Amino acid sequence: MALDDAKRCPCGTGLPFGECCAPIQRREREAATPEALMRSRFTAFATGDVDWLLASWHPTTRPRSLELDPGIRWLRLDIVGSSGGPFDREGTVSFDAHWVADGERGVMRELSRFRRDQGWQYVDGDSV
Repeated sequence: MALDDAKRCPCGTGLPFGECCAPIQRREREAATPEALMRSRFTAFATGDVDWLLASWHPTTRPRSLELDPGIRWLRLDIVGSSGGPFDREGTVSFDAHWVADGERGVMRELSRFRRDQGWQYVDGDSV
């Protein structure tokens, strides 16, 4: 699902997509922090951007392919905590991702790990 740059970004910052996650997903700029990358990945889940999800996944843990469940609609991302900045090599993001599927609502809670080799990349995560 393509998202208009003027629409509010799904990641929850309140910024328009074109000023928020779009430049990261389009590879026009790198995510400065693990949180910025996590927000772009949530937006990719919400819009079905499998290419960005795979590209932003660290090569040591990246699956060969990824299929998203079309029945899940991602509603909101709440960042609970994060670590790692532009000069760090590792970081984490703890988040709650709210979804709806078949009339049921749920929350995915995860502590995600990120590594910066050539830009920040998602490594893996643990449910919390």
